[in-house]
Amino acid sequence: MAALTDVLMITYNSPQHVRVSLPHLLSTCDERTRVWLWHNGDDEETLAVTSELAEDPRVHRFHHSRENVRLTAPTNWLWTESDATYVSKVDDDCLPAHGWIERLRDAHDANPEFGAVGCWRFMEEDFLPDVAGKKIATFNGGHQLLRNHWVQGSGYLLPREMVTRQGPLRQGQSFTQYCLDLARRGAVNGWAYPFIREDNLDDPRSPNTLFKDDEDFRRRMPLTAQALGITSVADWARQEHESAVAVQRASLDLREYSGWRAKRRGARRRLEKLVRGRGSW
Repeated sequence: MAALTDVLMITYNSPQHVRVSLPHLLSTCDERTRVWLWHNGDDEETLAVTSELAEDPRVHRFHHSRENVRLTAPTNWLWTESDATYVSKVDDDCLPAHGWIERLRDAHDANPEFGAVGCWRFMEEDFLPDVAGKKIATFNGGHQLLRNHWVQGSGYLLPREMVTRQGPLRQGQSFTQYCLDLARRGAVNGWAYPFIREDNLDDPRSPNTLFKDDEDFRRRMPLTAQALGITSVADWARQEHESAVAVQRASLDLREYSGWRAKRRGARRRLEKLVRGRGSW
């Protein structure tokens, strides 16, 4: 029997996204997958959509926080209260391909050292075979990963046992930092290859994006765009491509992500923001 998998979706102030993403997520669930819903805030339309879909039998738990507590508290809610073998999160602006759960679960079952293994959210034109090929490795059962010490916080699968050993997200700790800590403990992270696609509705290059113009983008601005100082659709599209290139080029030497090397990287990003007027991932 397949291992039990719990998948979290956090909804907030975007009924247009939730009407698409939540039914899609539910449609990808097999009989051994449960969905946990956490709604942030009091936007009536989003709450109404989420509450209605929470009645679906595939929804295991539903929680409403009147305050927008962002991501840490909901993630830790799942991680500390779940009794599943694997835990996951799918953002309310993402559509992972059908079969994503089964394929990631099969890869984990064959390779207990796998940590955060995810779907690929970038576009076909973002993939650089000559660069990424150096980081693609084959593991037990013929499963392949484009190895990287972190993946995005949506469309991944992670053994709950690793979360139990490492502990929950600390306040202010990003999912990237959490993945790096997993890697320091020996976990193998990365993206399943050939890729399992995850359509990111916040990518303006997606045919399903809600970002039609700069005004619309500023009204719905993603948290990462806010952090990087990006205010236009064109700059956000360029950032998505640059992010894909960055993870393919990222070193597998863990020393690069701590100490003076990490400080050097941070200084370089701050300089780039001054020169370009926007940050980089």
